[in-house]
Amino acid sequence: MYEQVSHSLLNDILNNLKTEISKQDLRHFYTRLGANFYAIHSLFERLYGHRDDFKAQALRLVETMARQYISRPDRLEQLDIERENDHNWFLSQKWVGMALYSQGFAGNLNGVREHLGYFQELGINIAHIMPIMRCPEGHSDGGYAVSDFRELDPRAGSLEDLAALANDMRARDILLVLDVVVNHTSNEHEWAQRARAGDPVYQDYYYTFETRDVPDMYEQSMPEIFPGTSPGNFTWDEQMGRWVMTVFNNYQWDLNYSNPAVFIEMLDIILYWANKGADILRLDAVAFLWKKMGSTCQNEREAHLTLQLMKDCCQVTAPGVLFIAEAIVAPVEMIKYFGEDAVIAKECEIAYNATFMALLWDAVATKNAKLLNQGIKNLPVKLERATWLNYVRCHDDIGLGFDDSDILSAGYEPASHRKFLIDYYTGNFADSRARGLPFGQNEKNGDARISGSLASLVGLQYALQESDPKTTEEAIETILLLHSTILSFGGIPLLYYGDELGELNNMSYQDDPNKASDSRWVHRPVIDWGKAENRNVRGTVEYKIFSTLKRMIAVRKEIEVFADFNNRELIEVTNPYLFVFERYSLIKPAERVLVVANFDSQPQQLDLSSAGNWAGNQFSELVDLYSGSSPDLFEDAEDTVVVPGHGFYWLSERV
Repeated sequence: MYEQVSHSLLNDILNNLKTEISKQDLRHFYTRLGANFYAIHSLFERLYGHRDDFKAQALRLVETMARQYISRPDRLEQLDIERENDHNWFLSQKWVGMALYSQGFAGNLNGVREHLGYFQELGINIAHIMPIMRCPEGHSDGGYAVSDFRELDPRAGSLEDLAALANDMRARDILLVLDVVVNHTSNEHEWAQRARAGDPVYQDYYYTFETRDVPDMYEQSMPEIFPGTSPGNFTWDEQMGRWVMTVFNNYQWDLNYSNPAVFIEMLDIILYWANKGADILRLDAVAFLWKKMGSTCQNEREAHLTLQLMKDCCQVTAPGVLFIAEAIVAPVEMIKYFGEDAVIAKECEIAYNATFMALLWDAVATKNAKLLNQGIKNLPVKLERATWLNYVRCHDDIGLGFDDSDILSAGYEPASHRKFLIDYYTGNFADSRARGLPFGQNEKNGDARISGSLASLVGLQYALQESDPKTTEEAIETILLLHSTILSFGGIPLLYYGDELGELNNMSYQDDPNKASDSRWVHRPVIDWGKAENRNVRGTVEYKIFSTLKRMIAVRKEIEVFADFNNRELIEVTNPYLFVFERYSLIKPAERVLVVANFDSQPQQLDLSSAGNWAGNQFSELVDLYSGSSPDLFEDAEDTVVVPGHGFYWLSERV
């Protein structure tokens, strides 16, 4: 869009670019910059236009984008062009991801590189390698307390190791996902050290105060994230002689995005990792980017403007790179991180569907789909050119942030229901076989989140310890049921490493003083590759889970209606144990799949007369696309099928 004020500034900027920049071949850069500059200028002015150094900072912003464009490898620039020409590429049903810690998965990046064939064996073509930037050994928060944004943790490997891994992954058509922690740094980062030394320039990179007056005003409305281990939101730094905002842990200093220098520094870091071969960048803790006194300092409008500005700038330099929004917030807030637009994701193309994940765990505990159906019914519709990241487990805890009105509509009392879930998953409820641990307990209100591996939370650990074959099979069936939902729901399914092998809780973290107070380490496994060979041995737990997931993934990739174009309709059926939805083609109305999941351990009936226009079919013409067989009938009733306990169907009309 042409607009005189912004383009007048753009002309001034281009005329003042440093000689070594202006002499480069910047044809694609100039084209994209011209197309995006009105939006970039509008956002930058909205955030920083009141500052005397606005024009100087705008020049720095463009120079930063230009330098990183010049540094972008030719093969990645060509990939940018290909993805611009196929802008819906990431919505395909062919993408299936896995999140992993390089150390736990295979020792380091070179170990991951040696096991790329494992991804292909299972069908994984997106690998999210959890944070690998340099962190202090004792206070790393699992890699999210970064002390150097441009170097790797030596335990993970070197930049050369990452380059080799990225090249090999690209040769195998596996996408690389890396983390950029945009909200905070370690207190050992160079910027924090300069702030500690009294440099006012770097003190302005953070929220620092001489007295408790301003921090106390913030605290009146800011919630505590880790009340048990890191209460409050400010920490006194003795060396600096100032209070500093530390929302997560006292060694993680929150960045001050009201300072344009901070925005430009972090944009430069994002583009740096894009140029190192990342196809997708996961932006950590984006809900916290903008702090405003008198608010919760989460989900502020300026946080969204900051993300929009990051996206617009990245589209100029590295348009083939996608953003994941890591914002575990209420659905009505979560949907905003795609960007408020009718079609295009103006902020992040991908966002974690934490609501779906938590609702699935509720269904497992209650053995019914009442709250799951209610919650999904109220899940906002995403943008057309954006997608969910659907997952069962991840490196983090399981929060129970359901909407109270949904809990009430499902027939439960909110406080007592959350207490039931905490008790159930920590093994403190009668007949519970879950072996989870509490995390982030709040002694003031009794709230807690849940840690634990998938297998241990669904009872596999208990079953193996008790040598109980029936319970073992039920646990395996539950693992597969949960994955069947994320593989069919609509979005990118993200497996968590070890879940495909039935990894149990890893209690060794309790022997490490740097980890012992953080129960999330219980579900961050170290893969025993000798034991992993059991995936090829019939009858083993590993074989039953791995081989079934492998087939499930392969079948998913062939079902075109599983691509994510807002082509899903929730089906409210009369049986409360069933979760049912339809996936359909927007182009070919006859192409559709009915997805059915039974969260009870007993077989359940699905009356197709309550499932929209699926009634009246001859069952010889219906087929489960996963198994290739027709579903069982209930006593030969024409419109009623039997869904096995903890079973699922992907039903379609036989061609």
